[in-house]
Amino acid sequence: MPADRLALSCSMVVPAHNEAENIDHCLDALAKAAERFFSDHEVIVVDDGSTDGTDARVRVRAELDPRIRLIRHEVNRGYGQALRSGFAAASADLLFFTDADNQFDLDELQAFAPLIATHDVVAGYRINRQEGWRRRAGAHAWNRLVRLAFGVPFRDIDCAFKLIRRPLLQEVELQATGAMVNTELITRLAHRGARMTEIGVTHLPRTVGEASGGDLRVIARAFRELAALYPSLRRPD
Repeated sequence: MPADRLALSCSMVVPAHNEAENIDHCLDALAKAAERFFSDHEVIVVDDGSTDGTDARVRVRAELDPRIRLIRHEVNRGYGQALRSGFAAASADLLFFTDADNQFDLDELQAFAPLIATHDVVAGYRINRQEGWRRRAGAHAWNRLVRLAFGVPFRDIDCAFKLIRRPLLQEVELQATGAMVNTELITRLAHRGARMTEIGVTHLPRTVGEASGGDLRVIARAFRELAALYPSLRRPD
């Protein structure tokens, strides 16, 4: 076994919405990283109501590699629901999730592997975020807000580069269906005493496809869910 490979299996969950131009490269990178860092793996792509043929591309890949699985939402149900569907289908020792837009270097999982031995959650934070100033300013304000509201000292709570001990996920019941899901996940795990750490990861520019994180409807949904979930997530007394 290579020195940097864990003797643990990993479910790699990838939510995807209209990422037909990105998904093949994403699947190639996931397979390469998984074979390097984990003893066994599965890749679960959750196609969240794509209209550009993302699901068809994943089906072709799944026919060639049985470790690739497709979950299809016939309509767009939201980022949080896509993650929740992927989490529910996962079966390995560890769970890793990332986005399908190829904005991360999956080789950087090398730094995560030794840390998961002593932590329940190893989360990335984006170094030099490759987004416009409005997105960066909005993200800074959101992170500050959730730190104050819930007491979770993450600098980039929404970063889609997280490695988690999967049995821990079975102890929490997520409710968020939109972008609030990362805040809910980390806060609920923190309340259960999860050992968590955050390390920097490279953030790459999106080269094809369109980002939806800055959509006003996505932002409004996150604030509605924050208000609805606040009573159950607020900082313990």
